[in-house]
Amino acid sequence: METLYPNLILDALRNVRYPGNGKNIVELGMVADDIRIDGNKVSFTLEFERPTDPFMKSLVKAAEASLHTYISPEIVATVTPAAKHQAAQPAEKPLAGVKNIIGISSGKGGVGKSTVACNLAVALAREGYKVGLLDADIFGPSMPKMFGVEDEKLYMHHVDGREKIIPAHKYGVKLLSIGFLVDKDSAVLWRGGMASNALKQLISDGDWGDLDYFLIDMPPGTSDIHLTLVQTLDITGTVIVTTPQDVALADARKGISMFTGKQVNVPILGLVENMAWFTPEEHPDERYYIFGKEGGVRLADELGVRMLAQIPLVASIREDADAGTPIALKDTVASHAFLHLSHEVIDAVNERNDTLPPTQHVRLSH
Repeated sequence: METLYPNLILDALRNVRYPGNGKNIVELGMVADDIRIDGNKVSFTLEFERPTDPFMKSLVKAAEASLHTYISPEIVATVTPAAKHQAAQPAEKPLAGVKNIIGISSGKGGVGKSTVACNLAVALAREGYKVGLLDADIFGPSMPKMFGVEDEKLYMHHVDGREKIIPAHKYGVKLLSIGFLVDKDSAVLWRGGMASNALKQLISDGDWGDLDYFLIDMPPGTSDIHLTLVQTLDITGTVIVTTPQDVALADARKGISMFTGKQVNVPILGLVENMAWFTPEEHPDERYYIFGKEGGVRLADELGVRMLAQIPLVASIREDADAGTPIALKDTVASHAFLHLSHEVIDAVNERNDTLPPTQHVRLSH
């Protein structure tokens, strides 16, 4: 049986039509945004306008039959009928055992956001902290490759009476990625609602346990995925990644504006200027400012945000990422830049926590 994705489920359900008007149940908005997939098991809610709908039982059976007919007879479907007016109680915020949740974001792609997220997670783990990392970059999940776990299979186990996803664990970091749910050689064609649902499942159903830091590698730019994450989680703050060049800085400014706006309202922990200069491996003291000089430093100063670190452009950073061995594991000039970044993030988080009421303090020291 082929790998199941939310869009496959919805495509199959479009063949189920509500009697009388000829429209399919997806078009009518009857399929709730709660599709869950566990191997060959699929569950979701089918919403009706009233609890006495005469077609309720027949449509539930038709939905199950459609999955068997258009996808695979091996699917074990659980379709729960519900009336739309029966609003569900808001769920508790997930990640109860996590002390600090940090988003790693960028205004545009190509600035090394995922590389920064990967090495920051490893650097924090090297410092002795319990670290989790969620790869939420739905259109370009790269963490499985950077951690060398591209062929990792996800498994479930029972925790407190619930089925939980066991994260991959490498270099002291617990990792879950959208990349584990899709074919690594195929383009990811998900609508925003499907992607948001998949991310919610990785967050709420992941067995993250107790963590000091939970990092989220967010998609580049600004999108409804960012809104989903900030609405689902109590994010401690965000790290913005940029390069020194003007185009990247303009987009970084927009990203900062989004997070600090009223709709999102997430603190900015600081700015990372990636690819700050090029340094040849054989001449570590030489610097060539090929993307401009200290543009990120000036932006941080202008906006009054913390300059967390300047990361050099070194060939080994790319080589180690491609090999699945993050450079933060090593003892080089480049790895020291990421260790410095981890110290700055720790300080920024502690300073942020010091501004909270005493009951909300989550002070970390090492």
